[in-house]
Amino acid sequence: MTDRLHVAVLMGGWSSERPVSLMSGNGVADALESLGHKVTRIDMDRDVAAKLAAAKPDVVFNALHGTPGEDGTVQGMMDLMGLKYTHSGLVTSVIAIDKQLTKQALVPHGIRMPGGHVVQSESLYAGDPLPRPYVLKPVNEGSSVGVAIVTEGSNYGNPIRRDAEGPWQHFDALLAEPFIKGRELTVAVLGGKSLCVTELVPKSGFYDFDAKYTDGMTQHVCPAQVPDDVAQAMMDMALAAHQALGCKGTSRSDFRWDDTQGVDGIYLLEVNTQPGMTPLSLVPEQAKHLGMTYPELVQEIIDEAME
Repeated sequence: MTDRLHVAVLMGGWSSERPVSLMSGNGVADALESLGHKVTRIDMDRDVAAKLAAAKPDVVFNALHGTPGEDGTVQGMMDLMGLKYTHSGLVTSVIAIDKQLTKQALVPHGIRMPGGHVVQSESLYAGDPLPRPYVLKPVNEGSSVGVAIVTEGSNYGNPIRRDAEGPWQHFDALLAEPFIKGRELTVAVLGGKSLCVTELVPKSGFYDFDAKYTDGMTQHVCPAQVPDDVAQAMMDMALAAHQALGCKGTSRSDFRWDDTQGVDGIYLLEVNTQPGMTPLSLVPEQAKHLGMTYPELVQEIIDEAME
């Protein structure tokens, strides 16, 4: 056990992922207290800099999800304040939250990602940007917020109707990608190594925000029942992405795998630089599979931030 530290746990905020961040942050804070650390819990508002300055922590555990806690904004503020903090820094956060920038950073490193391009939502009412089926998603939201799978039979219309509920009603621009059929898998990276592969099997339909954070809606198969070469390829790809983006602490890479294609069917969808730390979250689950308790996981993330 390292020395007793004063840790400020930054959570909440005002993104669509606020409830998840509060669960993550309180879980982390409880774990830190169980380890004997002094903890100041900060629910982020516009006075966050003043609250951090008043707290004078040794280190900040950044348990925010989404903007502005995961997009480089809060990282830049903490850099200016001279604070140590967990997870990735400013530049990495700016790139990784933007799915298009992530592609530009990773594809040249030989990491397979779906093709696609950014479209203006307004253009969708005139016609499809890609052959159906395809996926539309916000460029910089996490947790499957605002993802739509547009199929031949989907009730969005053809072309998409203005009154059809979907991300086009909430975002001016969207990323359009070919739909990769197959299975949803994820790999966490911690301390410079990949942990394992988890398969996510939603009880119904698609692994969306509700499926992610509602107990019992998604089955986590950990470790995933996939061929050894496929698991190893995903773990290698997740570590390569973590390193190429310059991630710190822990990250989680999400994949689609077309299981008719073997290793060639693996596609990296995105890299989460501040993955969830809730009781249902995937990183704690993978760490537990490898024999690491939740408090030990939290401590390892703090240790890396203190180096």
